[in-house]
Amino acid sequence: MAPRKPKKQKAKDTLPEGMTRREAKLAARAAEREALAKDPRPFGGLAAETDLIALQEFVPSAVATAEVNGTPINLVTVLPGAGAGLVRAESEGGERFVALQVGSHSQNPGRDLAYALNWALSAEPGTTLGSTVADGTQPELSTLIDASSELTITEYNDFSWWFPEGAQIPAEVRQALARANDAVVPSSQVKADVPGSVWWVDPGNGKAHIRWVRPEDNENQMLAALARIAARGELHLGEGSKFAGAFRTHGVAVPVWDLDPTVPAESYADALVTLNKAIEEEYASDAQLTADERKQLDNIKSRQVTI
Repeated sequence: MAPRKPKKQKAKDTLPEGMTRREAKLAARAAEREALAKDPRPFGGLAAETDLIALQEFVPSAVATAEVNGTPINLVTVLPGAGAGLVRAESEGGERFVALQVGSHSQNPGRDLAYALNWALSAEPGTTLGSTVADGTQPELSTLIDASSELTITEYNDFSWWFPEGAQIPAEVRQALARANDAVVPSSQVKADVPGSVWWVDPGNGKAHIRWVRPEDNENQMLAALARIAARGELHLGEGSKFAGAFRTHGVAVPVWDLDPTVPAESYADALVTLNKAIEEEYASDAQLTADERKQLDNIKSRQVTI
């Protein structure tokens, strides 16, 4: 009879101090769930919330400078190669950049932004950050960006700002830059005395659009307000405009209008102010929707897209 082989000893797990193996497993699972949990309002509480949403979701080329714990950092739409961050060499000015539209990210853009900003604060000149996926080491976003701070955004029709003025750009990089420039859709922020972030865009299909990132907390209440206005035939921005629907993103609503592309973006400022007054009045109303208003609400919801 062959002798029994000795049982292999299981490698001892390195357990957190004071925890049993079961407690460690439960803690690890809880940490995984926390990492996968999606923040319903990732930029909530910041005065710059709607601007950050616009820059992340649909503005093609723009730069905004923010003070992050006393350090100026450029918040941008896209960086070369869809990278997350870069710090220019001292000889090129040493400016710090963090992108909102990146190739590698998690489903928690607020945490990702905090991670990238925290990296940019101490990164050495000439270094880059490829992934913005938060790993839990980042501080709260509200500790990096002043909650009352608003963004001043400069939009561009190309990506010339990717490189410092006078920089020698290699031929292969110039080709990539040209392709990126060709993909830029003309976009501009509409300056109007209204809450949120308003952007005009012309995708070149015969229709321009206005996308209005609204700051309200209750999305359903906002859609009901739009339905009441639509039932009166007033959900428009003047002649040649038509309400197209609404995006749902990062816990807020983004109403969209189709426009005549030959009409200048800035000409909609007064109409936005007038419509905003109606929206705020209806948003504050707790009246039951009429049959026609419910029909309009169903129509709006049927055309709502989550991005």
